[in-house]
Amino acid sequence: MYTLYEYPPSGNCYKPRLLMHHLELPFERVTVDTQINETRTPEFLLINPNGKVPALKLPDGTIVTESNAMLWYLAENTSFLPKSRLQRAQALQWMFFEQYSHEPFIATLRNWIRYANKREEFACEIEAYRPKGYAALDVMEQHLESRTFLVGESYSIADIALYAYTHVAHEGEFDLSSYVAIRKWLNRIESQLRHIPITW
Repeated sequence: MYTLYEYPPSGNCYKPRLLMHHLELPFERVTVDTQINETRTPEFLLINPNGKVPALKLPDGTIVTESNAMLWYLAENTSFLPKSRLQRAQALQWMFFEQYSHEPFIATLRNWIRYANKREEFACEIEAYRPKGYAALDVMEQHLESRTFLVGESYSIADIALYAYTHVAHEGEFDLSSYVAIRKWLNRIESQLRHIPITW
């Protein structure tokens, strides 16, 4: 049995949860509330010394951290990991893009505005981060204008990695109305077998 230590609203925590549901893998969920610093307790730091969720305990007790590493591990030998060497590299390309060019801006604004109530405290940072979030969305929009999914024509962990925070970008007050290709891509993902919402 897998155990997922997570803060349920987190897109990073949603990624492995969504993939495990697609794969019909049984798992236990343990909530760790990041808003009250439960990731900094001595007990949780024994699970992940980096003090972050998600953390995934494998059936043998080994802990895997970092959401995209979990996706890669869980997708091994499934249709969610591209088969060709090039497409696997392209999947990694998008997963690195998500962590360095997308998540730091879109997810951060969502957290500050929707969950941490720090709109006023971080007003200057929000103003600075918003154009960078839109820049990431622009890259995705251009790529998806001529494609069904991010890598090849198959739904993969690259899509899961970027779907997690893109589909809730409006909670950080990003307007997706002009992103036609992204909105069609979101709909395609939401129509996949055994899809679950982030609030599940």
